[in-house]
Amino acid sequence: MDTGITSAMLPQLSLPSRALHQWVQEPGRKLVRAVSAFLVLVFLTSCSNAQPPRALLNEALTLQIQLTQSAIATSLDLPTTDPPTTSPAKVSRIRIDHEETIRLGQAEGLRLTGQFDWQLAGDPIQVDSPFDVVLERGDRGQSWRLARPSGPGGDGLQTWITYPLGLEKA
Repeated sequence: MDTGITSAMLPQLSLPSRALHQWVQEPGRKLVRAVSAFLVLVFLTSCSNAQPPRALLNEALTLQIQLTQSAIATSLDLPTTDPPTTSPAKVSRIRIDHEETIRLGQAEGLRLTGQFDWQLAGDPIQVDSPFDVVLERGDRGQSWRLARPSGPGGDGLQTWITYPLGLEKA
């Protein structure tokens, strides 16, 4: 906002005029500072976000499908191949709706919920399903593990089984 007042004119202005000039300029400075602080906060929040890469989330969902299929086959006394000869499912279009930090015993986990599309190998039908997955970040922050509840422990607290993610398949 240009008031037409230059800094050379300021000494000649009366005290009320000088205060008015500073008042007109100060909100602009405050706005710039507020916007800058907001952008820095958003940037720092997004950098500190502990969310895993999409490829790792894709792997976690694929593993969760595989583990569920194995549990169903075991409970129905069906033969299972371990490890499976083909990929159990093709996961795509992952949409995260919510994420929160949770406790996994002594460790900290990241619970992600949302929707994803998946398709069993050899099946022409693609399914859109909700997901709820818990991931545990490695001690040095360089790895992730899929965490699945295994029931209450001796102390009544939830116990977890974890499966490594992001490892090269031989």
